[in-house]
Amino acid sequence: MTRIAVRPARLQPELFTYTFPVRVYFENTDAGGVVYHAEYLKFLERARTEWLRHLGFDHQALARNHRVVFVVTQAVVDFLKPARLDDNVGVSVQLESLGKVRCAFVQEIRREDDLLVHAKVSVACVSGELFKPAEIPEALRRKMQASLP
Repeated sequence: MTRIAVRPARLQPELFTYTFPVRVYFENTDAGGVVYHAEYLKFLERARTEWLRHLGFDHQALARNHRVVFVVTQAVVDFLKPARLDDNVGVSVQLESLGKVRCAFVQEIRREDDLLVHAKVSVACVSGELFKPAEIPEALRRKMQASLP
């Protein structure tokens, strides 16, 4: 079995891209040891959540302190090559656009230099109670703005 080095989760200012390492477990695969397509969405979500933590925010605190949550409004995913059981992959997050309520991310899942998945994910900020559009909290918006290329 080949060992694959995945960079630790960190913000790479020169690329404005955050990368989060994920190992593929048995629970992520089908009977043939290939990652089931819906699992990639979980990997993408996990990386966006960790990117948010890296900016100094988390979902529970946003819900509690600002009464907002983020919801995915669109995901366009290109499955290019399969990930397999025990693979180490890097899931990247790059903020592509930022509005008052919505933002869009470009995300990739790679095994070393091999591109496995390319995705564009749109997210909206909504009130936690009514799920109506709500402005992204200003402190978070400033951090997000700084991460734009």
